[in-house]
Amino acid sequence: MKNTLLTALLLVPSLAMPLVAQQGQPGAHFIENWDQDEDGAVTLAEATQKRADIFTMFDQDESGALDAAEYDLFDETRLADMAENAGGHKGPMRGINQAMTREVNDVNGDGSVTREEFLSGVPAWFERMDSDSDQAITTADFGRGGGQGKSGG
Repeated sequence: MKNTLLTALLLVPSLAMPLVAQQGQPGAHFIENWDQDEDGAVTLAEATQKRADIFTMFDQDESGALDAAEYDLFDETRLADMAENAGGHKGPMRGINQAMTREVNDVNGDGSVTREEFLSGVPAWFERMDSDSDQAITTADFGRGGGQGKSGG
């Protein structure tokens, strides 16, 4: 239980801040927290690394898979952050939230999400979020579409 709480507390700055919907600049906190080289843009490599880091935080037993309990903790933490910081499931961070759901990440439907499954969808998600197809996610990609990317989700 102590590790569960510690993991959740470690995730809050990592996950909550990207989910904050900036009133003035949609996507600013996402860029701030996922942009590892601080150049104002998130590349596919940076997005993949961030997703890997998030996976590692929640794989408490270090099995290489998020079991139901680990994913439940991930969902609870992520959804609480969405409700508190990003206006729920709608708004600027909708596309990012959807990419984190168990339904999307449990590719084979076996109830467990492996590291490979969690990372396998990053390229397609990245392409959807990169609305101007410039190979980087910037605040411009969060414009009026609210971070929903090319396909609206």
